[in-house]
Amino acid sequence: MSMTRQVGQHGKSRTRVASGDVTAQRAANAEAPEIPFLLRRIMELFAPFRVGLTVTMLLVIVTAALAIVPPLLIQRAFDEGLFPHTATGSSEPPNFSVLSELVIIMIVVYLVSALLGVWQTWLTATIGNRVMGSLRVRLFTRLQSMELNFFTHTRTGVIQSRLQNDVGGVANVVTNTVSSVVGNTVQVLSAGIAMVILNWQLTIIAVIFMPFMVIAQRRVGQVRARIATKTQESLSEMSAITQETLSISGILLAKSFNRQASEIERYAGENANQIQLQVRQQMTGQWFFAMVSVFMSAIPAIVYLIAGLVILSHAAPVSAGTIVAFTTVQARLLFPLIALMRVALDLQTSRALFARIFEYLDLVPAIVDAPLARSLATTAPLGRIRFDGVWFRYPSVAPDAPATLTEVSFSVEPGQFAAFVGPSGAGKSTIVQLVPRLYEATTGTITCGGIDVREFTRESLVDRIGIVTQETYLFHASIRDNLRYARPDASEEELMAAVRSANLHDFIAKLPEGLGTIVGERGHRLSGGEKQRVAIARVLLKDPELLILDEATSALDTISERIVQRALDDAARGRTTIAVAHRLSTVVSADVIFVLHEGRIVERGTHEELLRADGLYTSLYRQQERGDNSSLR
Repeated sequence: MSMTRQVGQHGKSRTRVASGDVTAQRAANAEAPEIPFLLRRIMELFAPFRVGLTVTMLLVIVTAALAIVPPLLIQRAFDEGLFPHTATGSSEPPNFSVLSELVIIMIVVYLVSALLGVWQTWLTATIGNRVMGSLRVRLFTRLQSMELNFFTHTRTGVIQSRLQNDVGGVANVVTNTVSSVVGNTVQVLSAGIAMVILNWQLTIIAVIFMPFMVIAQRRVGQVRARIATKTQESLSEMSAITQETLSISGILLAKSFNRQASEIERYAGENANQIQLQVRQQMTGQWFFAMVSVFMSAIPAIVYLIAGLVILSHAAPVSAGTIVAFTTVQARLLFPLIALMRVALDLQTSRALFARIFEYLDLVPAIVDAPLARSLATTAPLGRIRFDGVWFRYPSVAPDAPATLTEVSFSVEPGQFAAFVGPSGAGKSTIVQLVPRLYEATTGTITCGGIDVREFTRESLVDRIGIVTQETYLFHASIRDNLRYARPDASEEELMAAVRSANLHDFIAKLPEGLGTIVGERGHRLSGGEKQRVAIARVLLKDPELLILDEATSALDTISERIVQRALDDAARGRTTIAVAHRLSTVVSADVIFVLHEGRIVERGTHEELLRADGLYTSLYRQQERGDNSSLR
């Protein structure tokens, strides 16, 4: 069964297959794609906030328009209030009535502008941060949907960098771009119109060099965009180093091998690279903006000079109010114009960050539900688990390399205890990961109750399966919270019942805070056996129909193994159980044992039957009796 879906918007499509052949998806995930129609996709992030954006733009336009009113009032204040002239051109005393009226209007304009500015700031901050919040959730959701193989081949620090550094890097751009672009554009246009109204000849002098500045700004932006990409890559590397070396396991490793100095040196080296890139990014364009500021600041002096020449030549009458108003408007042109150029640079820089974010958003999960997938009803039994001619090759393995599993066929009846044993690398763990679809079989079928697992929604399938692995993961939280990860609505009585079933009750009773005890990062405050029993209690709280034990006791000492094994035996009672074991003594009571070698099932039967066959199982069992377990790990 297969299905196709077009992935990617605005003309770029990718074909994916939900089951069987997943080569197309894996190739899509491995590439670093170009992001088509990037600007359009960025604008689509704002689509849910159209109303707020419309109000914001209206406020920005009104505020920008009001900003031009005071300079025009200044012209009247000079020419009609402070230095009025008669029709014949003779001077008159200041007109206090007109001057007072103009000053009151200016104060009202300033007050209204300030109030509108506060409202506009609240709207832009709210919309911008909601857009960024939505983007983070979309990115996190996409990562949650990715198959296990993606995470085994991607450093956690790199993923964290996309969520934190890249999204954070565009946060200010998203928050401020709309209001800044609209507001400053309106101010530049309105200032330009006001300047033309006041004196068109002076306006030509003021704007003649603008095209050259725009061209220079574009070139600066291209350089900054390239530096921004290198900066984010460096941040990703720093995040990866931090995540790897400052985790409990990383610190323990560094201290065990006395490598703290080298880890510090590695971090310091990348930090030095980051500092250099940040300085380069900040300094790129600074000389450009310095020259722009000098030029724009010098324009008033040039205007005074040109106005003096015009007055001397009697070419056109220019009043003192016109000159003062013109230089005031020109100053209002300076700051929004520089702000627009900076926004343009920020947008060019942020394109690289958005491309990195959309690259992850465009990842195609290799394992998804089929279009007509049905829920595995909780009232229906899971039934027989059957593999029929299953082949599997990990996506990262070369096409000409041997398959991890080859023609694997077997069945496990409801309520049976089935064990998989064999040398290291035989494919034992791969088999149990295929049942809950952590990986997808390359070819062949896996059925539950005679129905292909790919016909069920993965969520409903996993709801019926409990998994206990060799590496137990516990959150830095209380034992109670770690248990409730399986069932958030579980009562205290249900928690304690699971604890007793996992042989954990006596240990919990000795703790001063009981179930409220904090286990530490990854459960490092607990011993290996204690962590494993917490994991078993967590699975028992889920009450799964199928229990998968993936070398659940291999990392424990003999005493801890016995305690945990008793808990596992109790947990498996009455359930279909599939166990991967390297210690054969833990599976001698299994209803059926499958022996794997180089991806194939070479033997099957009970413990006694396999010993009588005197094959690979017998050889492995005798090695363990002599105390040599290395071949099974």
